[in-house]
Amino acid sequence: MTQWQQIKAVAFDLDGTLIDSVPDLAAAVQATLAEYNLPSCTNDDVRSWVGNGVEMLMRRALTQALGHEVEQDQLDQAMPRFSHYYALHLEKHSCLYEGVHDSLKQLHQAGFKMAIVTNKAHCFTVPLLKAFDIDGFFDEVLGGDSLAKMKPDPLPLTHLMDKWQLTSSQLLMVGDSRNDILAAKAAGVASIGLTYGYNYGEDIGLSQPTAVCEQFNQILTRLLPTQ
Repeated sequence: MTQWQQIKAVAFDLDGTLIDSVPDLAAAVQATLAEYNLPSCTNDDVRSWVGNGVEMLMRRALTQALGHEVEQDQLDQAMPRFSHYYALHLEKHSCLYEGVHDSLKQLHQAGFKMAIVTNKAHCFTVPLLKAFDIDGFFDEVLGGDSLAKMKPDPLPLTHLMDKWQLTSSQLLMVGDSRNDILAAKAAGVASIGLTYGYNYGEDIGLSQPTAVCEQFNQILTRLLPTQ
């Protein structure tokens, strides 16, 4: 029996994996910088900064705008403004990647348990899933602030295994960045790295996931024997 045939549950990253969320994240960052009369940033800048949670995103944005490392009190002051602007945007310009809705539907119908494991704050994650009508596919939604630690720490994945009574051979992590692959390796679970997302400009293959897919629906060929 191959490792793919043993998989019973799949944990998905969100940003850069299911949803191209950079346009709305960038709009929120840009609005925050503008409020403080700081130099703006580009969407490509934001694309290279995402993956470690919104606080790190704003830390990187403010550090670039200021030309030096941002002080913690400045960051603390800016975060509520970023949250305000991101809540206003959220799904205005973001979109599901091709094949995501149909593939999630097929996996759901095939009986896989599915979870979101993202470093995005939970308060933004749930409404974003609802906005794109994919919230019903997931049995668990873990944001970056849901547990004591977030990816690349393995805690979110070990939490799922404990909750769902899974062995490490029964859980798969699917994501677009090295944080996803590192978390999977640390938890001892298989991983699929997607090439199209946000990975700091680095080839996802360098992180050595169990498999690499160029399109989201290619996951089905691993998990559904009829594909």
